[in-house]
Amino acid sequence: MAGLLLSSTEKMYILHGVQDDYRSDGRSNIDYRPMELETDVVSHASGSARLRLANTDILVGVKTEIDEPKPNNPGLGKIEFFVDCSANATPEFEGRGGEQLANMISNLMQRAYHSSQAFDLKQLCILEGKQCWKLYVDILILECGGNLCDAVSLAVKAALFNTRIPFVKAALMDGGSVDFQLSDDPYDCKLLEVGNAPLLVTLCKIGNKCVVDPSAEEESCSVISLIVGITGNPKYYSKESKASLNFECKCSTIGMNGPGSVAPETFKAAITQGIIAAKCLDEALGRTLLRERQECGSYKKNSYGFLK
Repeated sequence: MAGLLLSSTEKMYILHGVQDDYRSDGRSNIDYRPMELETDVVSHASGSARLRLANTDILVGVKTEIDEPKPNNPGLGKIEFFVDCSANATPEFEGRGGEQLANMISNLMQRAYHSSQAFDLKQLCILEGKQCWKLYVDILILECGGNLCDAVSLAVKAALFNTRIPFVKAALMDGGSVDFQLSDDPYDCKLLEVGNAPLLVTLCKIGNKCVVDPSAEEESCSVISLIVGITGNPKYYSKESKASLNFECKCSTIGMNGPGSVAPETFKAAITQGIIAAKCLDEALGRTLLRERQECGSYKKNSYGFLK
């Protein structure tokens, strides 16, 4: 972070370590720090997740609403991202200090998820040209310890994986109008397909090399960061998925943060490094979410008494 104070000797130590592929905390340039992930942590949301990446703490809640589709996309649903930076996360977020960062992250997520090769918005369509689901993804940054974009993307994908959308029944009324009725059974719902949803990978340029998952100290030693959005592999998020083992992940968005510049050779190497990191991250996230879903049981209501 910008408010972190490091001496020139500390910065030189970090710089030399990155050049030798050995960072100050013992990781290589492509390793992530340990993470903790919880899902279904907000009772009044359709889906939620909380992710802790070292000192970074992210809470995501997903809410659903029936809306009208856009005229130019009658068969697609909608998804919007809102980011709020807690004033307790870092002193820089006091007042309106975190507003610029929040806008940057929300715009980056918006671009990554609105790619036709990323999140499938067709699954949010109720009646083409008439009604669709609109997802509100609320992101709260509780604590800031570096690498916010990656942590946010992981928490968002986990929350969407946990999201339950009620089934809708349509009835034809007099005059040709359609009446929609939502199921009031919380277990009568469908789950979203999020396998293709992108993950953001931040590549922090320190010297002539880039590192993934930069800590706050490493971010203070860099003048520019490259942020790439890489689509996921559906086979990691469903046992029934028929995705090929040679499935190719694609880049859905690219962003840069900082006043520095990147040479073409460094840029190409960073993209390759980001794809490798995203594949490993996506596989680990998918396996974890599937295991948690199995441990929690299926979303079927248990019957009691005379209903049993």
